[in-house]
Amino acid sequence: MTPPDAGEAVVIRKRIAATRDEVFKAWTDADGMRSWMCPGDTLSAVVELDLRVGGALRIVMQSATESFEHRGEFVAVQPPAKLAFTWSAKATGFRPTLVTVDFIEAEDGHCDLVLTHERLPRPDVKDQYRGGWDQIVTRLARFLQDQR
Repeated sequence: MTPPDAGEAVVIRKRIAATRDEVFKAWTDADGMRSWMCPGDTLSAVVELDLRVGGALRIVMQSATESFEHRGEFVAVQPPAKLAFTWSAKATGFRPTLVTVDFIEAEDGHCDLVLTHERLPRPDVKDQYRGGWDQIVTRLARFLQDQR
């Protein structure tokens, strides 16, 4: 039986002290992503992006003791406003979930980032991804601040 809240989404919102263009560019730069796509005890990440609708993405997060591979396919690439991609990993039972990242221009010249992760299979997976995405977005904001 599927839990009643299994279809609910994880939503992470953060104002980032960078322009919408800068934040979008950071999300589409594999080299830069290696340093901030690292939640929890992840030490590094291997990032491969084919940035086009139908293009593949592969992210391997490496901790001191194990690797976590994530695969997906871009379903929307709308610079500088939106990215959407499927996301499949051990935590999702290798079933594709959907991640959408909206980049909204804020009045102060900063960017409001809204990350939505849908189709997660179980509540415990939602909790895991909520924490992981929050850490990733925080690291992204720090990365962009350090670039200034």
